[in-house]
Amino acid sequence: MDYAVNPDDGTRIAFQVVGSGPPLLLVHGSLLTHAIWRTFGYVRALRPSRTLILLDMRGHGRSDKPHQVSAYRMESIVGDLVAVLDAAGVSSADYWGYSYGGRAGLTLAARAPERINSLVVGGGSHGPQRGAFDRLFFPGCADVLAEHGMGGFLDEWNNHRLFPVDAATRAVFSANDSDAMAAYFRASDLEPGLSDGDLEQFDMPSLFYVGSEDRTRLDDSRSAARLVPRAEFHLIDGFDHSTTPAASAEVLGVVQPFLERNVPSYFNPAN
Repeated sequence: MDYAVNPDDGTRIAFQVVGSGPPLLLVHGSLLTHAIWRTFGYVRALRPSRTLILLDMRGHGRSDKPHQVSAYRMESIVGDLVAVLDAAGVSSADYWGYSYGGRAGLTLAARAPERINSLVVGGGSHGPQRGAFDRLFFPGCADVLAEHGMGGFLDEWNNHRLFPVDAATRAVFSANDSDAMAAYFRASDLEPGLSDGDLEQFDMPSLFYVGSEDRTRLDDSRSAARLVPRAEFHLIDGFDHSTTPAASAEVLGVVQPFLERNVPSYFNPAN
């Protein structure tokens, strides 16, 4: 892994670059790492035609894990993304983010649109995030993380689920720093999001997708797609928020054609 440094606060962000072709920044969701893109086959499918920039968001994976709530403001997250692009020597890239990564991409598109050629958002939301993690997991989840660690969090989450947390999810979640995740959850709860007017100003080609059973993000994704000019909207039938990333064949079936249609002209000799 290489490291980019956010110049505003010195946080180090781990990233790696693989493949060849037009650059594509891939940004994972909460409690995960860049490895999720490999696990479900996205890297294998995309690397022959794309230079993939894979990163671990702050607080996750091999990136620095501050424990202060203030460290997880979206302004800092956007600074991390810009720092990674700079460290990779990329002036602008296509962007693909899921959930947390989608929210970050929407803010990057609003704050630094010159860094994004096209935008793909899966299961994302541009609205205020108060209560989002309590709805996704269980009420008071940040407090449980802070007081009882990831083991206590997983045990309590089990009590609110129809089915037990599977072993793979438990292993991935358990690798997280619980204090960092508690700070991130609390920062997210304070996030005001973007205005409808912000999204109406986007001028890059955009695609939004969401699982048809994703009750936490279905309305938000549809609303965002209506607001963004030149946006596409796709349902991934039969999947919810946590299972949509595993539906890689279905997701790639809508995202890859979009990316191919929107390759910047300077990468396409035919243009």
